[in-house]
Amino acid sequence: MSALYPLPHWAAPGGLLLLINIITYLAFWRDKAQSRHGGWRITESRLLTLAIIGGWPAAKWAQRRLRHKTRKQPFATILNIIGLAWGGTIGLFMLGILFT
Repeated sequence: MSALYPLPHWAAPGGLLLLINIITYLAFWRDKAQSRHGGWRITESRLLTLAIIGGWPAAKWAQRRLRHKTRKQPFATILNIIGLAWGGTIGLFMLGILFT
């Protein structure tokens, strides 16, 4: 690390993922609130896009904690597939680091 770049090289992507997860949780929370009050909803495709770009942990947490879209199919299945894809990608990445 140098004085011009005081953070480790992994900190910027980690901060971005944290931000995406916060936004994802808030989107699920807002959609749940809107569903209760009959307001404008966030589309399922937008919620799933947030999960795909890195917000899957927050999406799954919000789904369970807020009891939102737990029985909605195929949304729940697609969200689980996104989680498996992220887990597999991270696993392969870690194996690549361990065995190179």
